[in-house]
Amino acid sequence: MAATPITPYLRVDLDVLRRNVRRVADWTRAHQVALRPHAKTHKTPQIAALQLAAGAVGLTVATIGEAEVFARHGVTDLLIAYPLWVDATAAARLGDLAARATLAVAVESTEGAANLGRHLGGVADVEVVVEVDSGQHRTGCRPHEAGRSAAIAARAGLRVRGVMTFPGHSYSPGLGAAAGQDEATALAAAAASLRGAGIEPRVLSGGSTPSLRGSRMDTVTELRPGVYVFGDAQQWELGTCGPEDIALTCRATVVSHAGGRLVLDAGSKALGADRAAYSSGWGRLPAHPTARVVSLSEHHALVQLRDEPLPPIGAQVDVVPNHVCAAVNLADELWVGDRTGTDRWAVAARGRNA
Repeated sequence: MAATPITPYLRVDLDVLRRNVRRVADWTRAHQVALRPHAKTHKTPQIAALQLAAGAVGLTVATIGEAEVFARHGVTDLLIAYPLWVDATAAARLGDLAARATLAVAVESTEGAANLGRHLGGVADVEVVVEVDSGQHRTGCRPHEAGRSAAIAARAGLRVRGVMTFPGHSYSPGLGAAAGQDEATALAAAAASLRGAGIEPRVLSGGSTPSLRGSRMDTVTELRPGVYVFGDAQQWELGTCGPEDIALTCRATVVSHAGGRLVLDAGSKALGADRAAYSSGWGRLPAHPTARVVSLSEHHALVQLRDEPLPPIGAQVDVVPNHVCAAVNLADELWVGDRTGTDRWAVAARGRNA
């Protein structure tokens, strides 16, 4: 059993975490779709183990560094869902990874496919997944152009696994179902483009936590949600989860009542600084439904409460971060507890951004 930590720190309700992991695993299994959760949310080997034990086919990661951490902890199937621009050093790291795990890498352009092929084609057992844009307009080629990148990768000696998209516009109020439909449309068009180039896609990969229920199971073969394991204030406000589904909070201490508000010792260096346009604050307090974090600096969170007394100075409260992925990346460890006690889990892939 771990000693009591000093605030601020991230705490995880293990019962809620397990319930979240099981719920999505059971749901994808019932719909006969593979689950490949995005581990950039938790960056923690113990949580990856829970996901894999529940039936995930492998993990999604954002960087080579994250992939290396999870491979060292025994994960044998990894997708780097990011359009890497590979140099000799990165290629050597990918080659080493491919010797230890089944590995796929995203490409989203003909230039990216050609560059990956120059470094790894016919040398390392790395598969390619072509990323297409389904409406977020961040990265990804147009769906009908996916076949061009796939063909270049194949000619360079790389095996093409299929296509992927991230329906990130689901992170806007009311767009979860529409983003799921956009995802299906884009993946279907991309698959047709690959077939037109003589390549049969084996995987049509999509998914985000807000669009999960809107995904078209007659189109996708694989889903990659991440935030579902913890939930956060952003998902709470989108209606994707309720407060009972929040598995991770930041435990903070009330240090002041200045200005008639709570001042907490958990600032942006503990909670992260993300705030979507629709967010009602920089975080929420589960035990105080009217409370909002109305101002955030590096080591201070100012909380406004309506129609309820302020918790006393020295009291501890839990804060739900707006964006849990960013908060976890700021922490060295998670304090994980259930009825039997508390343990400390290292955020092993923290800071592995390259």
